[in-house]
Amino acid sequence: MHILHLDSSILGDASASRVLSSAIVKRLLDERPSAQVAYRDLGKEEIPHLSGEIASGFRAPGSVQVTDSTVLFEHARSEALVGEFLASEIIVIGAPMYNFSVSSQLKAWLDRVAQPGKTFRYTPEGPVGLSGGRRVIVASTRGGQYSAGAASAMDFQESYLKVFFSFLGITDVQFVRAELLSRGPDLRERSLADAHARVRDVVAQTLGA
Repeated sequence: MHILHLDSSILGDASASRVLSSAIVKRLLDERPSAQVAYRDLGKEEIPHLSGEIASGFRAPGSVQVTDSTVLFEHARSEALVGEFLASEIIVIGAPMYNFSVSSQLKAWLDRVAQPGKTFRYTPEGPVGLSGGRRVIVASTRGGQYSAGAASAMDFQESYLKVFFSFLGITDVQFVRAELLSRGPDLRERSLADAHARVRDVVAQTLGA
């Protein structure tokens, strides 16, 4: 089994999503000791956002002629990122909510792996995902409460990730969620404890899928 582990928080050791994503991977390895893990820290090793030249490496019409060595390096990076993604059976993502959505660091990675002809394809009837069979577990952290109540309309984080991976053909997307993390130490501690308790069940469901 191949696991791809991504962290995208900018908070380093103070990041709750990093703690949760690590707990998820540890539980997966407890259950599947022979699994191989590839790790990327998108917060520390940021992926440059797409430009026209970088996107020409994998997006039609690809008419931009590129000779610049830096851009060619980015084309190679895009190829490596999508290859790493396609080689993985389970993707674990540490995804904090920033301003109601995912971090720009994670968005840059998502833009690189959405490659026509590799992870999805266009058809006369519309796009079709080519990445089915993979499973995604997201360590989702939020300062407030967005899973229910009036603020749920502002959740463009988990809803976006569901839609994105569904577009690629991945429908098995589960969340280990910790909310209310900025509402005082008691609520933070309780929410993180509940999230850690959920890790075992989510991993069991993922491995049993």
